[in-house]
Amino acid sequence: MKAVLQDFKNGRTRLADVPAPGVRSGHLLIRTTRSLLSAGTERMLVEFGRANLLEKARRQPDKVRQVLDKAKTDGLLPTIDAVMNKLDLPLPMGYCSVGVVEAVGSGVVGFAAGDRVASNGNHAETICVPSNLCAKVPAEVDDESAAFTVLGAIALEGIRLVRPELGETCVVSGLGLVGLLCAQLLRANGCRVLGIDLSRQRIELARSFGVETVDLSAGIDPVEAGMAFSRGRGVDAVILAASTSSSEPVHQAAAMSRKRGRIVQVGVTGLELRRADFYAKELTFQVSCSYGPGRYDPQYEEAGRDYPFGYVRWTEQRNFEAVLDTLAAGTLNVAPLISHRFPFERAEDAYAILTSDEPQLGILLEYPAAPPGPLERTISLPAIDASKSAPRPSVAKPSLGFVGSGNYAGQVLIPAFKATRARLHAISSSTGITGAHNGRKFGFALATTDASRILADPDVDAVVIATRHDTHARFVCDALRSGKHVFCEKPLAIREAEVADITSVYAEASKAFPGQIVMVGFNRRFSPHVVKLASLLESAREPKSFVMTVNAGRIPSDHWTQDRDVGGGRIIGEACHFIDLLRFLARSPIVDVQTTVIGSSPAFAIRDDKVSFQLRFGDGSIGTVHYLANGHRSFPKERLEVFCGNAILQLDNFVKLRGFGWPGFKKFSTWRQDKGQRAAAAAFVDAIAGGKSAPIPFHELIEVTRVTFQIAEEAAGA
Repeated sequence: MKAVLQDFKNGRTRLADVPAPGVRSGHLLIRTTRSLLSAGTERMLVEFGRANLLEKARRQPDKVRQVLDKAKTDGLLPTIDAVMNKLDLPLPMGYCSVGVVEAVGSGVVGFAAGDRVASNGNHAETICVPSNLCAKVPAEVDDESAAFTVLGAIALEGIRLVRPELGETCVVSGLGLVGLLCAQLLRANGCRVLGIDLSRQRIELARSFGVETVDLSAGIDPVEAGMAFSRGRGVDAVILAASTSSSEPVHQAAAMSRKRGRIVQVGVTGLELRRADFYAKELTFQVSCSYGPGRYDPQYEEAGRDYPFGYVRWTEQRNFEAVLDTLAAGTLNVAPLISHRFPFERAEDAYAILTSDEPQLGILLEYPAAPPGPLERTISLPAIDASKSAPRPSVAKPSLGFVGSGNYAGQVLIPAFKATRARLHAISSSTGITGAHNGRKFGFALATTDASRILADPDVDAVVIATRHDTHARFVCDALRSGKHVFCEKPLAIREAEVADITSVYAEASKAFPGQIVMVGFNRRFSPHVVKLASLLESAREPKSFVMTVNAGRIPSDHWTQDRDVGGGRIIGEACHFIDLLRFLARSPIVDVQTTVIGSSPAFAIRDDKVSFQLRFGDGSIGTVHYLANGHRSFPKERLEVFCGNAILQLDNFVKLRGFGWPGFKKFSTWRQDKGQRAAAAAFVDAIAGGKSAPIPFHELIEVTRVTFQIAEEAAGA
């Protein structure tokens, strides 16, 4: 299928071939019939993409601070790599769509195949959208009108925050699509409405809806006009729907408002508020959040957990429904707002209009009729060179399939495996967009949204699993049953039952496929600094004391990695790295664990990412890991200290290893941070190609995983 993507590096908007998505739990699979370009948001994204790096930095000073902090801790080159990789990721465009339901995911109620629905889906021929971001389209509403549903919900949420009353005087500053929708909805609420804009075309359109207007191009003072409109009392409310970097609209809104008037920002304006404007009148100012309650709440949008109707009357989905009802009743008229129509295959021409000086409002994309037959969930990618299109090589050059194509896979894992002797054959992603992008970038032969296609592919020798943590165990078991070698990005599993399943499946698969390798991405043991450290410890004849300090950094409590059912929590999801590292250096099994969690405090929504745990090894060595999320990101993330034989080894952030009193050793440094990802990938591929044993023994993977579970359980119960 085709989808509209934005390249952040150069600002190009293009129509790209990507695999069609499959239906997911809690989602609807929809064939798009119409979609609407958002003149404000999408134009802003295109212009941001076209800006040079300096201008991009100027527009996002908070991101610049993050980059500078990362450069201080991780070094300049890794930081540049991370920034360029982020800019390289394509952005799917659009969020105003209407289409026909093709399939309904498990757990969805109230929708069926064949329903016409409006949603916040992207500009793509087929989309997979959470059910709470969809609403049925009434029979009285045509597809073109329904495409305005999401923009209408943005306008409606702004009006709900304004709380208009019959007979009030309200001003809409900025008469773009959202502003004109706001004006109509305010009129429907019984308000007198004054619209302000520079465009005579939009002024005339607003007048046709019964709105009084101020034409700024004629030099009229909007504040004086607002005062006159309100009979000298000051207007009751102002909705800021303009798109400008200037703060002047906010100042004007305050100046024309009555005492205790309300100002709500729906568009994007400068926000340099003047205290004097607001103080004397006790004005209220509020920024409206998109479509309404539920927006950006993963429990509502992704998990499908609705808010109780009696307590949250208007959610984003119910706002969608309200807009569709007003369209069905004829209260809201969007037909005059359509200025251009383009066939979907000419989407790039539509964006050329969007970013030009040509007058425009609603730009619609019209999609072709769905072809017969199933959706194409796998596409072939053009070969970069002859070697990429060659027949399947021997095991001496293993063929890899990637399940998952997120940020870490694209930035770290895929480049690491591309640097090995392996051949990159197939890659999957849930949406198809990142899979197709990374597939083309790194020279894969196939991209798909069907992971089972990779597991069943006879041309795949080994599977690299880089999906969310709750899927790891399932994909490991399925890959083992398919006779594939497995490299699983940590963690191996997030539940004890999953470890039991993997152990059982591995035992059975080893009989059917002797020499099958399972490896977890515990890359730190492969770092050149750790390899050097381990070689220095080989001569030690006494137990060792390890102190590992991890400045983990804060992750919001609603992030998926903090969700025990999805990410497993940060101990299982990340601290496992350091358990494995100490297990490797001790070269002895872990025989005892003790866990201490920071004390309870109202300041901590989550406590078990501020934890210390002690490991005791079979040879008498001890290790302490301080895994702390309450530090500052400018401080180095990881430091390891080893006390042994009246000497100390200290490793700082995988850049510099130093010896203090260590015989024959003082310092080992690398010119950039190296956490061992490439060496780990090479070790896995070399083991397959050479018929060697697994780089990390399977029993150590299971031991580290179970110790991690024990620590996580103790931390949760503390």
